[in-house]
Amino acid sequence: MTTGNVDFALVAIIGFFMFFTGLVIYLRREDRREGYPLEEDGNGRVRSSGGLLFTAQPKTFLLPGGAGTYTAPNKQRDQRELSARRSSRAPGSPLLPVGDPMLAGVGPGAYAERAKTPDLTAHGDPVIVPMSALPGFSVVKGDGDPRGMTVRGADHKTAGKVTEIWIDRSEAMIRYLEVALEGDARTVLLPMTVALVDKSRKIVRVDAITGAQFANVPAIAGSAQITLDEEERITAYYGGGFLYATPGRSEPLL
Repeated sequence: MTTGNVDFALVAIIGFFMFFTGLVIYLRREDRREGYPLEEDGNGRVRSSGGLLFTAQPKTFLLPGGAGTYTAPNKQRDQRELSARRSSRAPGSPLLPVGDPMLAGVGPGAYAERAKTPDLTAHGDPVIVPMSALPGFSVVKGDGDPRGMTVRGADHKTAGKVTEIWIDRSEAMIRYLEVALEGDARTVLLPMTVALVDKSRKIVRVDAITGAQFANVPAIAGSAQITLDEEERITAYYGGGFLYATPGRSEPLL
């Protein structure tokens, strides 16, 4: 449509492309808030930030639960020393754990450093707590109550007994089993996702780790709540066990 000397169709197209270009630049800036600066794999050379069009200006975010603030991007580089070595000098080569692979924090056992505060409900209460702290929760009649059952590892060795169930009150489901270790005063948490409850034999089987490796499960600081960081480390430990718990698991299948 043309009115006088103005082609409104052309104006609309130009306006759309200007808007779309601005949107792409905005999204490209925003997706560079974390994980930067990038480093070259192998030599550690820091890549360019990308300039004003591709790097967002620092923004301060309020963390939930009054946990403080976080500013990003902050140009902070991860200087932690890895308990791992390169399998070769080629870029992109995998990392091999050094020392105890279950505690190296690499591969399937890798974890992120999350907030050292518990996940909270909309009302500000910890999401995951022992079932004894929630009078309205109980194990459904007919289901196997794991409390009192013997926990056995992938080598069929006894690790301890289940003493408590940890509930996700938001999802109304079991997240962890608390295990009192045999011959040890400690208790550790076992993710329900790696536990198989055999109610007929009163046994909880765990294929992720061996019975002895329960002794090195990362501990939690509190007795009535678990932080996001503790959850990350615990689940990573069991995840690493699927590859590192026994020497044969990290060998080729054929």
